[in-house]
This record gives sequence, C-alpha cells and structure tokens, in this order.
Amino acid sequence: QALLEESGGGLVQAGGSLRLSCVASGTIFSINAMGWYRQRLGKERELVADITNGGPTNYADFAKGRFTISRVKNTMSLQMDSLSPEDTAVYYCNADEAWTRTGDRLLRLWGRGTLVTVSS
Repeated sequence: QALLEESGGGLVQAGGSLRLSCVASGTIFSINAMGWYRQRLGKERELVADITNGGPTNYADFAKGRFTISRVKNTMSLQMDSLSPEDTAVYYCNADEAWTRTGDRLLRLWGRGTLVTVSS
C-alpha cells in the first residue's frame, strides 16, 4: 500500500510558525513532483507549493515570502511563517506521480491531511 502521512499541524497564534512534514511510505519507491495543498472551510482545495525531484519549486502567491517547501528524497516539509487566520485549513500532501519498487506507476496520491488553525 502506498501511503503519504502528514504531521505537524496544530493551533498557533497569528504571526506564529508551524512546520508540516510529509513522509511517503509503503510501496512507494520514488516520486516525481510533490506538493502541499490546502482546503479552507467552504473553499476548493488549492495549491500551496510544489517541488520536483530535482528541486525546482513553485509557490502560490499567498505563500510567497512566508512559506518554504523543501524535500529530501520522499520526505517533504513546509515551513510556514507569519501565519494569519486566513491560513486556517486542512493541509494535504500530494505526490503527483510515483513508482513502486516493482515499477508500478501511481498517480495523484494524497495524504489524509493535517489541520492548521491560526487564531487571531
């Protein structure tokens, strides 16, 4: 079974920081692009940032200058600084394209999400 597991969510005051982590496990051997998405209450799921296996990153406008995505092999992190109540959401880890050791291709893997709550 291919798994993506997020951790690091929680409650933080406005202006504070949190660091989210995502670990790929199970049958996953390698991953091309990985990303963080979020879904705010009543809103569509949206991209926060993504990073390829080679390192190039891409950020949503609201994340630029505040959030930093990083990755070591199949582990990905998101450092979030200067948080505001508008950042309150469930944050999801995504693997766009992955392979197992047996060469099976997996598409659009998602973790279960981790809740980030920013109080004012």
